[in-house]
Amino acid sequence: MRIGELARRASTTPRALRYYESRGLLTTRRDASGYRSYDEADLTILRQIRTLQDCGFELEDIRPFVDCLRAGHPTGDACPSSAQVYRRKLSELDELIGQLHGVRGWIAGQLAGVESVAPDLPRCEFGPPLSASDCDRQPSNTPIPGEDDDEH
Repeated sequence: MRIGELARRASTTPRALRYYESRGLLTTRRDASGYRSYDEADLTILRQIRTLQDCGFELEDIRPFVDCLRAGHPTGDACPSSAQVYRRKLSELDELIGQLHGVRGWIAGQLAGVESVAPDLPRCEFGPPLSASDCDRQPSNTPIPGEDDDEH
């Protein structure tokens, strides 16, 4: 099959295919007319690349999966080098999840502090949008600048 058909069947673009080729992830053959020629094995490799990219894998992380498919394995994750990438990726995700928990805790603390100091401020909740007068509302005991300035 030609590059346009492969791109269509893999839901990508010919430009992306040429890029994968330049990175050594996709090999190509040329037909008698000089056009790039691909087969079903290339489609399988391309689907593996796209799936892993969709999961956040960098192209260099994907290389062992492609090599595994090229070695004749039925799936790209059937090789020890692919499993090693999965382990590393899980470790990275665990670290990110830990960082996100820390950020969430900090934001929750900031919010709790704001709410305890200024409980009468209008809330920004999901629902109908606040009107301009709701956003300008001051707590009842807070003086509004400019009012009663002549008394001072």
